[in-house]
Amino acid sequence: MSENLEIARQWLAKAMNDLLNADNNLKSEVIPFDTVCFHCQQAAEKLLKAYLIGNGQEYPFTHDLFLILEKILPINSEVDELRDSLAILMPYAVEVRYPDDWYMPSDEDAKEAREAVNNVLDWIKNALPNIFNITENS
Repeated sequence: MSENLEIARQWLAKAMNDLLNADNNLKSEVIPFDTVCFHCQQAAEKLLKAYLIGNGQEYPFTHDLFLILEKILPINSEVDELRDSLAILMPYAVEVRYPDDWYMPSDEDAKEAREAVNNVLDWIKNALPNIFNITENS
């Protein structure tokens, strides 16, 4: 297996842990909607970076999903279909983490964020399926 593919799979594993955190929180009695939204954004960011790495590209050191999208566009223009989903997730990179900029997302915001990151996950599954196949020997 190539080193890039192995690293991309590690990023995928971290993204899946973020999704697990989001899903576990959505099932709890008291839901920290800001945490759910943050983990959805983080999962999307890691998935996009996994795509870049899996394609032998370097990723930008940023939480800006649109900057990451711009790095992917020359490789796969179909990623542009994620623009609306990424716009939903963008505010949750920083704004919900710190009290200076803080606001509490709603239940609806959290569900929308979870759907948005699912769109990213579905796109990655189609665009780079070999990071999901752990038995591949490439």
